[in-house]
Amino acid sequence: MGAYLFAHFKEKTTPDGEQLYFGVSKDGFNWEKVNNGDPILESHLGEQGVRDFTITRKKDGTFVILATDLAIARNFKDKYENNWNKVNREGSKYLSKWESKDLVNWSEQEMIKVVDDNYGCAWAPDIIYDEEAGDYMVHWSSRFPKDSDNFMAIYYAKTKDFKTYTEPKLLCNKCDTGIIDSNIVYENGYYYRFLKSDFNPEHIILERGTSLTGKYERMPAFDEEMDKLEQGQYEAPTCYKLPDGSWCVMLDFYGCEKEKQGYVPFVAKDISTGRFVRSDKEFSFPYGFKHGTVMEITDEEYDRIKKHYPNR
Repeated sequence: MGAYLFAHFKEKTTPDGEQLYFGVSKDGFNWEKVNNGDPILESHLGEQGVRDFTITRKKDGTFVILATDLAIARNFKDKYENNWNKVNREGSKYLSKWESKDLVNWSEQEMIKVVDDNYGCAWAPDIIYDEEAGDYMVHWSSRFPKDSDNFMAIYYAKTKDFKTYTEPKLLCNKCDTGIIDSNIVYENGYYYRFLKSDFNPEHIILERGTSLTGKYERMPAFDEEMDKLEQGQYEAPTCYKLPDGSWCVMLDFYGCEKEKQGYVPFVAKDISTGRFVRSDKEFSFPYGFKHGTVMEITDEEYDRIKKHYPNR
């Protein structure tokens, strides 16, 4: 049957929230905490905080995790002077990386510098395999140049081994506002690209194209569903296929008190329509998940995770 793994963090006022947590599910709807809700991995390099996780299974079976190197709980007040604009411009140019063969034994943390010092912070990485080129594309959001008034945009680098990377290139931008939090999935010849638009509109947008780095077109049915929501309250999309062939995109709801924050699910029976309908009542979560990625795993991998990281 298979199962699902959710790599994520928790939005807390203490540094332990900005570490790696796991959730697991047998059906993609009902989620369980792992390791009693305690961190799976902790950052000891860079800012010693990690957010915005992405996880992928390489073609050789190795698992790779990348994350934003950022510790808001530890550094926002002093280093960044309570200023998100300062974070955008002066935050880390590195991503944190871990690898594993089995999802329970992990390599030492590594720091990957994906942009030079002319860029602002490297935010919210995501990974997708390029079906045409036969390599992996890592994409993230940054401001370039960091001290300019340019909007945040999505940049990417290519890699075959997650050791060496090409120079960053612009993947996409929006002429009237910033875009962040890109997530891309592939289905039946199309790449579907979810983005958070800061304004015009102030919600998640969905585009699709036949080439990973080529032109994309906006999907209006998705806009229609997003227009039903309170604007400016959702970010960090993660999309995955459910057991019945439908698709779920979970959006991180952050417009409330921290203890109430977490993901909200939207389901499309056919992703090619772009119509994702809010589906809260069908889902359950043990606590507030924050910015992460869902990945399909096997029943054996699910059992291994549960055994290695038991709940008390």
